[in-house]
Amino acid sequence: MKLIHTSDLHLGISLYGYSLIEDQKYILDQIIQIAEDEKTDGIIIAGDVYDKSIPSVEAIKLFENFLKEAAERKINVFIISGNHDSAERLTFGSEFMKSSGIYFSDSFCGSAKSVQLKDSFGNVNLWLLPFIRPQNVRPYFSDREIPDYNTAVKTVIDSMGINSTERNILVTHQNVTNAIRCDSEELIFGGLDNINSDIFSDFDYVALGHIHSPQHIQKESVRYCGTPLKYSASEINQKKSVTVIELKEKSNLNIRTRELQPLHDMRQIKDSFDSIIKNASADTKDHEDYINIVLTDETDIPDAMSRLRQVYPRTLQIEYDNYRTQHITDSIKMSSVKKMNPEEVFRAFYYDRTESELTEDQTEYLKTVIEEIWSNEE
Repeated sequence: MKLIHTSDLHLGISLYGYSLIEDQKYILDQIIQIAEDEKTDGIIIAGDVYDKSIPSVEAIKLFENFLKEAAERKINVFIISGNHDSAERLTFGSEFMKSSGIYFSDSFCGSAKSVQLKDSFGNVNLWLLPFIRPQNVRPYFSDREIPDYNTAVKTVIDSMGINSTERNILVTHQNVTNAIRCDSEELIFGGLDNINSDIFSDFDYVALGHIHSPQHIQKESVRYCGTPLKYSASEINQKKSVTVIELKEKSNLNIRTRELQPLHDMRQIKDSFDSIIKNASADTKDHEDYINIVLTDETDIPDAMSRLRQVYPRTLQIEYDNYRTQHITDSIKMSSVKKMNPEEVFRAFYYDRTESELTEDQTEYLKTVIEEIWSNEE
């Protein structure tokens, strides 16, 4: 059994006003070609198919064409919804798509959907568990206390009735503790949405989505494949890929990656404004790449963006790295805030204003308020 694992397509996303539809079409075609070259039994998409719960017409059409290409090549596709997706909209038409080998997770109704595959070694059970929150799970397990994300996901897994003598793959979209994050990910009151990787012990492979950096958690078989494209400057140095999973008999698993080549790469150029303009003609890399500019000039350059876009048309943003920016004296630097979850930000703000720490009761109340705000926004 051979499967391709990808996730977090974020179809329809824009970067600083630039539509990535053509870039995404290019990379989806590449994924189809890799699946065909590998003679894969299926493609797993572990959530966040779209960037918005109400996707654009262009994004929907793009995904429709991707599924059509897969179906024509007899490549199965297994899809779950992520926190950016509307599960109801994403799964529209899922029942009649099964005949074409397209399988969607249902909107969560108390259990995970399973698809059973077979090869010469027996059954492979593919469990499709969409992004869930504690409030999604509580109505179906009213006899249990479900205070957090970890308990919610563990409760659902424990109710699956997994046959551990067979091979089992879980496809899910959650934030696993100790995962390395990127700026392009949505911060969900960080820490409160964490789940522990030890709840996955009954699975031969866990195909994760939600985190944009390719990585495994504690063991190779619990893996984030990462996004197929770079969606923030923090991903500039990453090599994007899909993960290829080969299953033989129980406990015999091979995991490797196939690197993806973007239509337009994302890179950073750091220098003074005059030097960047002067050296642009000698830059042998593609000038149509998405460029993050870091200027070392001590003074702001008038009309810098429009002037830079004359030589690098896809310049995304301009930052300054100089004496002024290196000596910010604010009590909480913006660079630090970006790495902090909302609870940590409030704690720092509270301490800055009162010179005292939050009490346990205040902390619990803060967590409750943050969760309520997040739930209402969704």
